[in-house]
Amino acid sequence: MDGLIKKGFTHVVDADLASYFDTIPHERLVASVQGRISDGRILELIRAYLKQDVISDLKRWTPTGGTPQGAVISPLLANLYLHPLDRLMREKGYHMIRYADDFVVMCANETAAQSALAEVHAWVKRNGLSLHPDKTHVGDCSVAGQGFEFLGYRFEAGKRWVRKKSLKALRARIRAKTKRTRGDSIQHIIESVNPMLRGWYGYFKHANPYEFKTVDGFVRRRLRAILRKQQKRPGMGHYHADHKRWPNVYFAKLGLFTMAEAHAQACRSRC
Repeated sequence: MDGLIKKGFTHVVDADLASYFDTIPHERLVASVQGRISDGRILELIRAYLKQDVISDLKRWTPTGGTPQGAVISPLLANLYLHPLDRLMREKGYHMIRYADDFVVMCANETAAQSALAEVHAWVKRNGLSLHPDKTHVGDCSVAGQGFEFLGYRFEAGKRWVRKKSLKALRARIRAKTKRTRGDSIQHIIESVNPMLRGWYGYFKHANPYEFKTVDGFVRRRLRAILRKQQKRPGMGHYHADHKRWPNVYFAKLGLFTMAEAHAQACRSRC
């Protein structure tokens, strides 16, 4: 995607399929599967999977459309159903990037983007789906305020950021593991936090480095607040004295994983 942007494909169709996993027509979906699979036993299993009853708020019903969101096979079925759209856009000369039901179309200018959106809209309508009117738009990702989000990232003004929702989710997970009332040693807390930080960085390592510094600072503030609590001091670790008492190097010696350092090492290795 970055390669396309650098080549001048800065205009994007950010399309959102409205309630895809709730509305995809079962019969059309099964027909798409039959085009790839002839084994009757597997087809019957898929039909049974799609027709399984749903229970919610003590009510029970049999769905006539959609697939269970989050289920293992649902993304695979989405790939089967939406593959003809991939092929159509490629034949029309567009650069479409898709993951399950989430996709964008990269274009060189607004005219091409509007044409691509018209193609997507027509195909979606023909195949029993619809585009979300508020979440589908055309923009120029080289301009601030017109970026787009895709798979946790936000592409805007020539840079790749972590979308706010993903950052908010990470901070919530960090808070859950670094409560001031947690009775573990700071060493044990760091050991429990590190795998989460490494995993998150492993996915978002291509984001703007500024994101990593803010996350690292947030983690250390949480740890300083725990240390203050353990010493029966009030406060949340924001004081300048806390930074002198427990500087960054203190946490480094305890093995705290820091994203900024991991990014710096990766840059040095590439050089």
